[in-house]
Amino acid sequence: MGYTLNYLKQIAHGIAQQFGQNCEVVIHDLSAIDLENTVVYIENGQVTKRNIGDGPSHVVLEARKDPSQLKDRYGYLTRTQDGRVLKSSTMYIRDDDNKIRYIFSINFDITGFSTLDSVVKSLISTEPETKAPERITQNVNDLLDDLIEESVTLVGKPAALMTKEEKVTAIQFLNDAGAFLITKSGDKISKYFGISKYTLYSYIDVNKTTK
Repeated sequence: MGYTLNYLKQIAHGIAQQFGQNCEVVIHDLSAIDLENTVVYIENGQVTKRNIGDGPSHVVLEARKDPSQLKDRYGYLTRTQDGRVLKSSTMYIRDDDNKIRYIFSINFDITGFSTLDSVVKSLISTEPETKAPERITQNVNDLLDDLIEESVTLVGKPAALMTKEEKVTAIQFLNDAGAFLITKSGDKISKYFGISKYTLYSYIDVNKTTK
């Protein structure tokens, strides 16, 4: 594994040197015990304001949840905390047993390019998007906040106005998204939806039986 990581670091450095300071290259280590510290290497971290030792983005939770279904993605849109638009690619680095060990991501800031004419369209072209770009988070608290916000958007009304069935739908989304992999997420989610932890887990059990 050490050889693989060193090899990935070498490639990351080369890509960053080739494309300059607007190109962030980050490596997540999925063997990390602590989910809050998955970033083991980063070039041009100023793009997303991340550093070595920072926490996961959405792609890490996806890889922890169901890695067998994941495929590399190229040229999709993401956004930073301060609203800049990035063209991103994500590659899942697997070992001999087909387990994902590292996530290798490239995030190129195209905010400035987006105001130019068709001359640069081929550079910033992306795969078709049906939803707003995902926000790249710096820590697990921000990631959990994003997932909760997405669950509320899915239902279409504030948590205080949700029926039991709508809260079950929101919590189903959070469970499927891997939110409960985050330490102590149950406390925050149950408080947000105004239910007890017992009720929260009973909603999860209901979801399991209805699949």
